[in-house]
Amino acid sequence: MSTTSDRPVRDGADAVDPDRPPAPATAGAPPAASPAVASRRGRLLRPDLLGVLVRRGVRLWRASLQVRVGAITMLVAGVVVLVVSVVLFNQISGQLLRVKREAAIQQSLAAVDYAGSQVPGIATGDNAEVRSALGRTVRELLTRGGSAGDFDLVMVYGAGESVVSSDSQRGLYGAMPGDLRAAVDQGSQAYRYAQVPDETGVPRSTLLVGAPVPTDGQSQDRVQLYYAFPLDQEQETLSLVRTTVAISGVALTLFVVGIGVLVTRLVVDPVRRAARGAQRLAEGNLTERLAVRGEDDLARLATSFNAMADSLQRQIKELEGLSHLQQRFTSDVSHELRTPLTTVSMAADVLHDARADFDPQVARSAELLRAELDRFEGLLSDLLEISRYDAGAAVLEPEAADLGTLIGRVVDGMRTLAERHGSELVVSVPPGGVIAEVDARRVQRVLRNLIGNAIEHGAGKPVEIAVAASGTAAAVTVRDHGTGLTSTEAEHVFDRFWRADPSRVRTVGGSGLGLSISLEDARLHGGWLQVWGRPRAGAQFRLTVPLVAGTELTGSPLPLRPAVVRRTGGAS
Repeated sequence: MSTTSDRPVRDGADAVDPDRPPAPATAGAPPAASPAVASRRGRLLRPDLLGVLVRRGVRLWRASLQVRVGAITMLVAGVVVLVVSVVLFNQISGQLLRVKREAAIQQSLAAVDYAGSQVPGIATGDNAEVRSALGRTVRELLTRGGSAGDFDLVMVYGAGESVVSSDSQRGLYGAMPGDLRAAVDQGSQAYRYAQVPDETGVPRSTLLVGAPVPTDGQSQDRVQLYYAFPLDQEQETLSLVRTTVAISGVALTLFVVGIGVLVTRLVVDPVRRAARGAQRLAEGNLTERLAVRGEDDLARLATSFNAMADSLQRQIKELEGLSHLQQRFTSDVSHELRTPLTTVSMAADVLHDARADFDPQVARSAELLRAELDRFEGLLSDLLEISRYDAGAAVLEPEAADLGTLIGRVVDGMRTLAERHGSELVVSVPPGGVIAEVDARRVQRVLRNLIGNAIEHGAGKPVEIAVAASGTAAAVTVRDHGTGLTSTEAEHVFDRFWRADPSRVRTVGGSGLGLSISLEDARLHGGWLQVWGRPRAGAQFRLTVPLVAGTELTGSPLPLRPAVVRRTGGAS
């Protein structure tokens, strides 16, 4: 598995595609859209707006605990209130209709008893007598009223040939449900709920109660009594109950949600203060502390946070003291060693120049002494350079330079080393070169370190160096095909004195500070130094610098991952 080091502040490597054509630039006001285009834009506006609202809602949901608690509380409270409201409404409506029905049945039974006493022997009379008796009975029942409220009634004689009713309900019998009339025909009392038209033809919810009237006649004709009780008053009552239940349910839901949000805020506010305190502490304000109020769990949280901040402040100060001591030690030692090293180096030069007059063993010792002193001088120079970076004394001296020319100088100086390792240095420079404002000395030092590492770890295979530029940045990549890097090695490759395999013999030499200094040189330019690697597939380093010193990088003209690996689907 290959790895990519993300140590720089931002990596725009693969965000910029040098092969992608730039978007056309526009100047002035855009041209007016055609009606068809405007229509399409109008159709797309609402879905786009809906998508924006959904995305904002999702971000708010994920970012605010208070919003989540309020929404969940509203959902649960709404479901509970809805269920309770439905059950309560059904209970009230059922009870209301039950009372109405029982009163109607009792009134109907009383009317049946009265009608039975008023029409004895009605079956043996003629139609005129029948209608007269039925009319008197209907009028009497209409005046007597009852406990069930307003009503209309119909008395039927025979198979419906004679129907007697109030003037406003002459069509009532025809509107009776068939199953109700069939049940009364069979000699039993029955009731039904139905939509019965009033005198204007508008349907009204009505309770219909029918019952046979007992007679002592011998004819097969029957007398039946039907009551119609409009349910207008009950409907008004139920509508009022429904409105009251709905308003009460909404008010109760909002009340519960308000309590939930208030309680959540009491908990979330101290957590938010702790988060802001932790952020300020992370930004370097080591004196940040939380106010401790009370003795509850939140107070213990604030106390623990303050204790942690005290511990961090103490440890950071200790580490800063040790760091300053280490930096001063490195700087002092480096400067103090410079004078004796110069003296020893001068003596070694004398011995080295006169080695022809020595015995072979002494001459070889003089050569080794000269070589080790050269290495010691390199280590001392690196230590001095690191101490300047640590002290913030490193200064960039940018000037316009051709990166292709700088690469050529470094490659010419590294060819002997490359031939010794059997590696070929392959350089790719665009026609016309790449001009950038850089500190040439520091850029060449970075390139020497990168190419030297590539030669040492390239296993005798070609080392590829490429340079390219975009509108704002220039980049140089150094690619080898040797042992490569694991993910762990890529994370530590820029650490000071770090080596991927300590057991390996260093053939190029160096102090172990080369890549660390190279990273600092890149940062001093406001650029990036990044690495990609995969075991047994080699590694690639990429140096990216702005074309104009002081500008901010947004991308790199060269990809960090080699093109061959990207085409074969290798992981980065």
